[in-house]
This record gives sequence, structure tokens and C-alpha cells, in this order.
Amino acid sequence: MVSMDRLLAFAAVSFLLIVIPGPSVLFVIGRALAQGRRAALTTVLGSTLGAYTLVVAVALGVGSVVERSIVIFTALKLIGAAYLVYLGVKAFRARGSLQAAVDDAVPARGGLRTLWEGFAVGVTNPKTIVFFAAVLPQFVDPDQGHVLGQMLLLGLVFNVIGVASDTVWGLVAATTRTWFASSPRRLARVGGIGGVTMIGLGVSIAVTGGRE
Repeated sequence: MVSMDRLLAFAAVSFLLIVIPGPSVLFVIGRALAQGRRAALTTVLGSTLGAYTLVVAVALGVGSVVERSIVIFTALKLIGAAYLVYLGVKAFRARGSLQAAVDDAVPARGGLRTLWEGFAVGVTNPKTIVFFAAVLPQFVDPDQGHVLGQMLLLGLVFNVIGVASDTVWGLVAATTRTWFASSPRRLARVGGIGGVTMIGLGVSIAVTGGRE
């Protein structure tokens, strides 16, 4: 299966991407500020289920490509890296989006609807889609066999880190509503740092990594 060094390296890259405020984080923060802790945690659960659905879809569709075609694998990596840079530039230019998430927060809704909406955000998150399609396969070792199992395990690691990170965002936002919502400049800094980090991650993916 996946070696420990690959697993740790993947966990580190996953952490860097996950902590960057993206659609899922913005949605969790918006729910936490509008509806409180329970809605935030329900949203995190739904988003995580959506993200793991992506893992399964990518593993089933990309696993055979990883095993057979270095050309397609490299193309996926470079396209994904370029798109991450694009998302980073977009996030930096729209640094006020965290404030928009706060301003657009909706009234409280039922738990199942909150769960479903979190799932929808998780399964359509472009940052996560690109990561699973272009980055996750780099940490799979075809020589070890069980490519599908390796991808599912790596995806599980990503989602465990994602649950922890999104939960922290949600709990902090729910606990410090007034402080978090009262400073557009503070929120803009968070978004700006996230955009720059995403650009750096995209460049790093483009120039490093690959199948051995």
C-alpha cells in the first residue's frame, strides 16, 4: 500500500491546501456566523461527504490512467497546477469574499437541508476537484499495486484533515461572531494570504512531484 513517506508528504500538501479559505471554508464560516455551532458542524459533515464522493469518483476514473499513461498523468498535473494558480490569483483579487460570506449568511434551516447544502458545496468545490484529479495520483505508487485502494486511503487522509480544519474554522467563527464579522480588513487579510499560498502550491506542484 502507500509508504509512510508518501503518506506524510501527501498529508502535508493536503494540509496546505485545506487551510486555505475556499468555497467549503467560506460556507462553513457563513453558517457558523448566521446559525451557530450546530449548523457549522452539520455543514462540515455534509462537505466532507461530498469531498469523499469526489475521491471515489476520481479513484475509479483516474486510477487506470495513473497505471498506464505517464503522458496523461503529466498533463493532468500541469493542468491542475495551472488551475490552482488561477484560483489563487482569483482568491487574492477577491479578498473580500470572506466578508461577503458573512454578509450573505442565510437564516437557520433544517438539519437535513443544511447537510445536503454542505454536501453540494463539497462535491462541487473546484479546488478539491483539481487536487484529487491532478495531485492525489502523484502520491500513488503503481509498483505497489492496489492503486484504487491507495487513492481511497489518501483521500481518507485528506478528508480527516479537512474535517479537523473546517471544524476549527466553524467553531472559531461561531464562538467569536462579533469579532470575526466586525473587521472586513481582517477577513480580507485572511483571503489574501490564502490566495498567495494557493499560487505557491500550484507552482510547486508544477515543478515537482511525479511518478517514480
